[in-house]
Amino acid sequence: MVEDRSFTGRLFAALNFTLLAIIALITVLPFIHVVAGSFTTSAELAASKFVLIPKVWSFEAYKFIFSTSTIFKAMGVSIGVTLVGTLVSMFMTSLMAYGLSRRDLDGRKVVNFMVVFTMLFHGGLIPTFLVVKELGMIDTYAALIIPSAISAFNMIILKNFFQNIPEGLEESAKIDGCNDFGILFKIVLPLSMPAMATISLFYAVTYWNTYLTAILYLDDSAKWPIQVLLRQIVVLASGLDHSATLDGVVPPPDQTIKMAVIVVATLPILMVYPFLQKHFAKGALLGSMKG
Repeated sequence: MVEDRSFTGRLFAALNFTLLAIIALITVLPFIHVVAGSFTTSAELAASKFVLIPKVWSFEAYKFIFSTSTIFKAMGVSIGVTLVGTLVSMFMTSLMAYGLSRRDLDGRKVVNFMVVFTMLFHGGLIPTFLVVKELGMIDTYAALIIPSAISAFNMIILKNFFQNIPEGLEESAKIDGCNDFGILFKIVLPLSMPAMATISLFYAVTYWNTYLTAILYLDDSAKWPIQVLLRQIVVLASGLDHSATLDGVVPPPDQTIKMAVIVVATLPILMVYPFLQKHFAKGALLGSMKG
């Protein structure tokens, strides 16, 4: 019986490994194709619809994308909005999550209901635009940050994580004369680094992918973030013939440019994941254990 169970276990492990390897391969191959396609020539891309390793390497798509200095300014805008927006969102979300995690807070259930309500019913695009306009945030970077400063979903995850912290720690801090802000910043937040890293990553990805709000609220094209500018480059490349130029650079086929745009838009935020990966799963799971 022991040998049978051992064989069964080895068989299960082999099948499990094979299945996971196939799923991982299916997940990774499209991204490899996009990266390889951005470095290939138009002839090879037309002849082979699925490229994993280019036969002839070409940097024409990236030369076309980086042919104007505007893209570096747009990259700086996106980086600035992502950093400032993430800090603002984490500060405001932490304050609200900590307050709602306190069971002795008067009206806690009512506020919780109002937060959950916004996840089911949204005010809509036009009312949000009117609010932003009345606050004087049109054509300012604040319009990209303030309206989405607190995510109800992220706040609930962080609140549930705070509720898992033993109450005895807070009571001990109060005995030592610590106020609520001291408890939050000296005890609760240091113990919540997995959740904080996870929520920060959620916010950073959201701000980095800012597109619709930039289209709606920014009238000055010089203030566009990288996502909007890359979209304009794709549109420009699709509308140009192969004899047209942008700053003296002949554009390659639009399909190659689309793949290069995906790489440029994804790579910077993708580089952040390895630094937060060890906190990601733990923070998300612990934050969803309690209601």
